[in-house]
Amino acid sequence: MATDEENTLKLVTNLDRPAIEGKLAQVRTDAQSANLKELADMFNGVEGMPRAQIETKVKNALRWLADKPQHNRIASQLELVGLNLKNLK
Repeated sequence: MATDEENTLKLVTNLDRPAIEGKLAQVRTDAQSANLKELADMFNGVEGMPRAQIETKVKNALRWLADKPQHNRIASQLELVGLNLKNLK
């Protein structure tokens, strides 16, 4: 059985809007579970939001998480979303 240290983020660069919005909804849920209300609130109402707004929110969230290494899993999900923002239509 793999440990957390052995798990790697699968690089996927073909996520469409529903998949990206799903990842952001999961980030919101994970942030709520970790009592990171400020982070969770960044992604309220993200569904249907224009690409530029989502991009700004993702960048701001990554900056917010930069000094919180205990939340690397959430940051990794946001980085994955960032790689896929070009796919938003």
